[in-house]
Amino acid sequence: MKAWLLLLLCAPALAQDPNPVGRSLAATCANCHGTEGRPRGSTMVPLAGMKAETLLQVLSDFRRGARPGTVMPQIVKGYTEEQLRLVAAHFSALPPVQARP
Repeated sequence: MKAWLLLLLCAPALAQDPNPVGRSLAATCANCHGTEGRPRGSTMVPLAGMKAETLLQVLSDFRRGARPGTVMPQIVKGYTEEQLRLVAAHFSALPPVQARP
């Protein structure tokens, strides 16, 4: 009975976020890339709305050393391929950042 009640109470939250694990993993990106992949300022790449395949390629390039970076090559090595797919899916599902005038 208690399990059903818990599921019933959590159902709206689960329905609103189809990728809660990806969202949790993506929270670590907020320090540099902004909340929900929308950075403040123009020095960081916005992740919101980026195609998952594009983001996965960039992350793979960091991991292989094919793309230079200050902290990203180290950060990306801390995630499994599945975790990176979840993060990419999360950001690709968000509305893209509008171009700044």
